[in-house]
Parts: sequence; C-alpha cells; structure tokens
Amino acid sequence: MGLEAIKLELIEWLTKLDDEDTIEYLRVVKDSKTEKDWADNLICEQKSGIGRGLKAIDECRVTPHEEIKKRFGL
Repeated sequence: MGLEAIKLELIEWLTKLDDEDTIEYLRVVKDSKTEKDWADNLICEQKSGIGRGLKAIDECRVTPHEEIKKRFGL
C-alpha cells in the first residue's frame, strides 16, 4: 500500500473516530512532530533546575530509586 493510500485510510478512520483519548493522543503525536524541541519552551528556572540535576548526576550525588522507595516504605 502506498503512502497516499495509507494517508487516505487514516483520514477516513479519523473522521469516524469518537474516542476522545485516542484523538488527544494523536494530537500530542502531531504536536510532537511539529514543535522544535520541548526544551525550547522551558523557563530559565526550569532549565537551571535540569542543569543542577545533571551536575549532581555527573558528581555521583544521587540516590538510587530503589533506596528511596525503601526509605519511604514504597
């Protein structure tokens, strides 16, 4: 099946689709393909926080997930 035929099949399917969750999922997929980079939308404080987290990882100042779960009884 060619690309154009697949597109037409998807368009036809989408016009009949009533499932809101699937439609929202498809919108997210579409937006993820059209936006440049999700990081471009972060504010300075968010970028700074990510930078601090990455630095902590580089310096081995992290606690394994399993240890945190044990500490909090999860």
